[in-house]
Amino acid sequence: MKVVLFCGGLGMRMRSGPDSLPKPMMPIGSRPVLWHIMKYYAHFGHTEFVLALGYGATAVKDYFLDYRETHSNDFVLSEGGARVELLSSDISDWRITFVDTGADTAIGERLRRVRPYLDGDDVFLANYGDVLTDAPLDRIVDDFVATSAVTGDVGTLLAVDPQDSFHVVKIDPAGHLTGIEPVADMEMRINGGYFVLRQGIFDYLDAGDDLVMDGCVRAAHDGRFRAVRYDGFWAPMDTLKERSALEELYRTGRCPWAVWRDDGRPAAAGRRVPVVDLPDVADRGAAVTRLPAPRAVRA
Repeated sequence: MKVVLFCGGLGMRMRSGPDSLPKPMMPIGSRPVLWHIMKYYAHFGHTEFVLALGYGATAVKDYFLDYRETHSNDFVLSEGGARVELLSSDISDWRITFVDTGADTAIGERLRRVRPYLDGDDVFLANYGDVLTDAPLDRIVDDFVATSAVTGDVGTLLAVDPQDSFHVVKIDPAGHLTGIEPVADMEMRINGGYFVLRQGIFDYLDAGDDLVMDGCVRAAHDGRFRAVRYDGFWAPMDTLKERSALEELYRTGRCPWAVWRDDGRPAAAGRRVPVVDLPDVADRGAAVTRLPAPRAVRA
């Protein structure tokens, strides 16, 4: 099942200058948040990615063109550094399509522009490219595929609790304070940025539209869009504060989104994968911790 990742965000609330990286390329540890999201999908068997590029497209392309498996995998070095034998691999089975969809393009229009690269797949996945979760994607997809085949629904999104720390203030007509409630305690959900979609979503998208406020809203008005409530780990990386929180989790080894670390399979150590021959030294310059126990996912 193909995964569309929207990679056009400017990351204005994390930028330190005009040449800052695009938001999906902001790092957590040694890898960008985009890589962490792709690893999440790959864990569930979805390794065909379509990157809808925008601001900073070159940075995304160059990152993968110059990708070094040795940054996040164990390896054996020999022959004075001229030979590197990987003991595990990140992206050897990934297929990534890079599509420049414009610097100032709405997300719905980005999706329309990558449609030709979905190969007519009836069901596909989509993600904002800057949010992390440990949600049971396999169960969410299976439930949507089975249900939508009967109901004709064209999509579903992950609905999560708001993460903001501010309080909602209630005021009567005379200006008296009648109540204060943390937004996180209110009976409300926000869009978590994880989508399962059918080709029918394109029937609700016109040129220049936004995916959620146009496409999803129109489909919802027709009773053809769903939401999955999820109470487990979910975190955005939209501000420096949010990025720092994720960095702290990574630094202390508490990475709930890294479901690939707890998949129950044997460790990869000792498994031999293709050897990488490096150029001569003189030429190199040019060249919460587990998936939640099974539980009902309320639709």
